[in-house]
Order: sequence, then structure tokens, then C-alpha cells
Amino acid sequence: MSFQATFESLNLELPPAPKAIGLYKPVIVVGDLAYTSGHGPLQADKTLITGKVGDTMTAEEGYAAAHQTGLATLATLIENFGSLDRIVRLVKTFGLVNATPDFTDHPAVINGFSQLMKNVFGDDAGIAARSAVGAGSLPVGMSVEVEAVFQIKP
Repeated sequence: MSFQATFESLNLELPPAPKAIGLYKPVIVVGDLAYTSGHGPLQADKTLITGKVGDTMTAEEGYAAAHQTGLATLATLIENFGSLDRIVRLVKTFGLVNATPDFTDHPAVINGFSQLMKNVFGDDAGIAARSAVGAGSLPVGMSVEVEAVFQIKP
């Protein structure tokens, strides 16, 4: 089954592909790599999931926000490439969690993004090298931000 067909079989609702709100592009292609800018947990109604994990949000709510961030990333890929079938594999994930100083389970939160990628791209192509770190704050108070690098077909 193709990646696009796998995604469609999951019956997930994509938010609109995020638009740049500064001096950057949502995705840049260099060679066979597509670098996505930091994406946040954009919802279908164009609002962001905001909050600080360990204070106004639980780790489980952060996981859900990271999953939503993955959906926003997929929306960008589909808008820019027409289909997820241009993707060869996820190469690298860098996840930031808006968290309190005493919160230490950032990887569990970013697993929301990683699990979605595994579900869509499979056990090999969907699992990447990854960093998951905490941040004292993120733009507009969003709870999670993720950058990713994907290998693409020409």
C-alpha cells in the first residue's frame, strides 16, 4: 500500500497546511531532502493547541498536541508534493515541548508525532533519528513545535 493510501485508510482529519507567518518557508528541498520548518499543533479550525506541559497540560495532552503537529506537517507535505507518495522516509525529527523546568519526559510527548509518522510511513521509513527537548516557551504559547527532514523521490 502506498503512503498516501495508508494515510487515507487511517481516516485522519488534516488541518489546513500552515502558511509562513515570518521570513521562512514551510518546506525547503535540497537535493533529495525536504526540510520542514517548525510546525505547531494546528487544528482544522486554524487554532493552535497552546499550554505548558507540567502546568496547564498533562503529558498525555502534550502527546495529543504532538500528534496534531504531525498532522500539520503531513498537510504541508501533501500541499507541496501533491501526495505522500513522494516521500521515501522520515530522516530526522527535532521536537520541542513547551514545559515546566521540572518536566523531564519530553520524549513521551514527542512520541505523539513519532507514532503518527510510524503509522503512516511504516516501521522502517516512519522511524527517524530524533531529539526531544524542553523549551521555556514557544511562539504564541503553542505546546509543541517539531521540525523534520524527509527523503523524497525526484
